[in-house]
Amino acid sequence: MTSTGTSQPPYKQLRRPTTDRMIAGVASGIGRYFNVDPTLVRVIFAVIGLLTGGIAVLAYPIMWFLIPAEPADAPAWPHPGTVGATTATPTWPGPGPQPPAPPVR
Repeated sequence: MTSTGTSQPPYKQLRRPTTDRMIAGVASGIGRYFNVDPTLVRVIFAVIGLLTGGIAVLAYPIMWFLIPAEPADAPAWPHPGTVGATTATPTWPGPGPQPPAPPVR
């Protein structure tokens, strides 16, 4: 049996990305996992932190410790072909329109 060699797992994983992070990537990883904007996760986290008097802020270092970091060779987010894909081949970002080939003489 041969493998295509992709490093992307066939299932969603909660990971802290190496890009698009503010402090440790916790909010960005949660946003990617639930397919929402990481900024929205950061705002919700800040509001919950204010409403609980800062006690919820203690969850951040715990999540920082528990959520593993994304491998350096992982593809950029959003992962091609995972969000709303109906075909087996990834279409994002795609090569775009190609110019016609010059005539052969």
